[in-house]
Amino acid sequence: MSRLPELNEANLSPEQKSIFDDIMRVRGRVRGPFAVWLRNAELAEGTLKLQDMFASRVKMERRLIQLMILVAARFASAQYAWHIHEPHALQHGISQEIVDAIRERRTPNFAKEDERLVYDITLELFTTHRLSDRTFGRGMALFGEQQLVELVSGVGFYAMVAMTLNAFDVEVPDGKKPLA
Repeated sequence: MSRLPELNEANLSPEQKSIFDDIMRVRGRVRGPFAVWLRNAELAEGTLKLQDMFASRVKMERRLIQLMILVAARFASAQYAWHIHEPHALQHGISQEIVDAIRERRTPNFAKEDERLVYDITLELFTTHRLSDRTFGRGMALFGEQQLVELVSGVGFYAMVAMTLNAFDVEVPDGKKPLA
């Protein structure tokens, strides 16, 4: 059970209602971290814009964004985020073998260098909170400035997503926890 009661649309302030309607238009429902963030309309508005940007307006390939999200979700054991993003990762071309390895906390056998680097960068940021000169150099060489900025910023955003989901014990829609 979530630590916060379900939002009652009738009790929302005008600012919250406006963002609620925006979330409904973009996502079809208000759940997950957005149901938490909507307690502060400005926070919900800003995070919706960030999520939308990572979903559709970054230069980095969707496949790599979804891989980063799975690594972040697994590192934080964010059940809800994993539940939502595992199908997206598979749909965008991350192999089932890689998804299974990440779920099981094993280092995947990557055939693609860009996937290996996204995994390495995401894990290094989560474990050390910085990038070594070597990893930074690899990132700049393969992705360039803009995509490396997008990736590092995405890691930070999805760390916030995971913390929000875990702190407020946001339930997985089907009640099953996909991560052990």
